[in-house]
Amino acid sequence: MAGALSEVLGEVLVAADGEEVAVSSLAARGVSLLKLWNKYRVSNIPSLIFIDASTGKVVCRNGLLVIRDDPEGLEFPWGPKPFSEVVAGPLLRNNGQTLDSTALEGSHVGVYFSAHWCPPCRSLTRVLVESYRKIKEAGQKFEILFVSADRSEDSFKQYFSEMPWVAVPYADEGRRSRLNRLYGIQGIPTLIVLDSKGEVITRQGRVEVLNDIECREFPWHPKPVLELTDSNAVQLNEGPCLVLFVDSEDDGESEAAKQLIQPIAEKIIAKYKAKDEEAPLLFFVAGEDDMTDSLRDYTNLPEAAPLLTILDMSARAKYVMDVEEITPEIVEAFVSDFLADKLKPEPI
Repeated sequence: MAGALSEVLGEVLVAADGEEVAVSSLAARGVSLLKLWNKYRVSNIPSLIFIDASTGKVVCRNGLLVIRDDPEGLEFPWGPKPFSEVVAGPLLRNNGQTLDSTALEGSHVGVYFSAHWCPPCRSLTRVLVESYRKIKEAGQKFEILFVSADRSEDSFKQYFSEMPWVAVPYADEGRRSRLNRLYGIQGIPTLIVLDSKGEVITRQGRVEVLNDIECREFPWHPKPVLELTDSNAVQLNEGPCLVLFVDSEDDGESEAAKQLIQPIAEKIIAKYKAKDEEAPLLFFVAGEDDMTDSLRDYTNLPEAAPLLTILDMSARAKYVMDVEEITPEIVEAFVSDFLADKLKPEPI
């Protein structure tokens, strides 16, 4: 294997018949397996991800759906296709009218994976209906496409009757599955926000909608550093996260902390974007509230502020730097050492 993947695995060679040819000692480097989970944002099992071995880039995140939908391998190598190609076909409105998917062209699109049987989905839908209305009333070209994970057409119809946007017909299971494959959906509700060319702006539409009730920041381009809140804390489970804990009773402390971290976050994000890879870290500033207190308790962190940490929930590991003053140099060195595997983790 070569490229980015080999940086994670080291030298791992296995013959086509399954006979081991040469394998670096993964048992002695168990951290490599955890890095694979983090690198490819695996949040549940079983998961099957297809990778181009020459580059390490992801070809398809939802390999299990590929095997189900294309057991003969007729679509191999299952590479990503443009949104416009995958979505092509008739769409529904809840009054029974149909329109062609070309009606989405030139608009921002929220691809909404949801189901009536899922309580968090129903809660998000109520908020999303209001967000949709506000964005449309502001004159923005925006549409939402509902991709159902309901268990019957009756449930789909009942749920869709609450939605003012369009949907992939429930009977078109192939197209629904291909959209799940395109975005590597591992759980619902998920809202993927696309620009007018069909390119992903953010995969965290759910978080953005809940954090921006007035939709002032639509179309929600990602921020390099986020303030940790109840609604975005779920992202802590998506991979390693740098979290700088601050004393929020000090006016301006959170904003100053964001400004301190932001250039470093931007540099890391740009570096990996140039390689067409997701950044290996998310960046947060955490103030003082009940949610932050719960996080400190769960991860057994000291009460100090400021406190610089990297939390890796999937590996149940933490890295802590407790110093009196956090400077850009300290943060950059901390991040560099983490990415170079020079830091010793403590258990969570």
